[in-house]
Parts: sequence; structure tokens; C-alpha cells
Amino acid sequence: MSQRPLSPHLFIYRFAYTMATSILHRVSGVVLSLGLLLLAAWLVALASGPERYAAVAACMGSWPGRVLLGALLLAFCYHFCNGIRHLFWDIGFGLERRAARRSAAVVITAAVVAAAALAWLLFS
Repeated sequence: MSQRPLSPHLFIYRFAYTMATSILHRVSGVVLSLGLLLLAAWLVALASGPERYAAVAACMGSWPGRVLLGALLLAFCYHFCNGIRHLFWDIGFGLERRAARRSAAVVITAAVVAAAALAWLLFS
């Protein structure tokens, strides 16, 4: 049997901003999917009565719960901003290397600013 060439993998390519943003987009999608379980638990507690809702609200109001909610908020803002970037790519804008690098920086900055603003509104 002859040796067939292997398909390229992550460690063959040089690191690029667009690669990092693509990986982060996928990770944020997984985090948001797991966050749906938290939303479902909150809704079940809401429907189960005031005692169960108070327990879940106390858990989410603790500092680990707030950190978790903040991480979900950051994942949502990043996924949203990068999704808009992908929509522009789908219509053919920003595909050049320089524009893609610039839009990667814009997406990360916009996601952090939006998440900080929303966290300030929600947690203060």
C-alpha cells in the first residue's frame, strides 16, 4: 500500500489573525450552546415556583455565577460581531488580507466594548 499524503492540519499553517478569529467563532458557538442549558435551567426554575427560582437566582447572583454570565455575554457579543463580519464576506467585502486583518481587530474590539457596556448595564 502506498503512502498517501496527509491533508494539512492546524500546525502546518502560520498563525494568522483570521485563523484565530475563526477558532474563536467556533468556540464561542459551543459556549453559547452550553449556555442554552443554563437558560433552560433558569426557565424550569421559573416555572417550578418561587423557592426553586430563588435558589437559581442566588446561584447566578454569586461571583462564580456572575463570571459565568459575563463569559456567556462576551461569547455572545463576539459571535454576533464576527457573524456580521462573515455576512460581509459572503457578499464579497473585506476578503483581502489587509482588510481581513483590520476587520479581525475591529471585531475583537467591538465585542469587548459591547460586552463591557452590556455587563455594566446588567450587573450594576
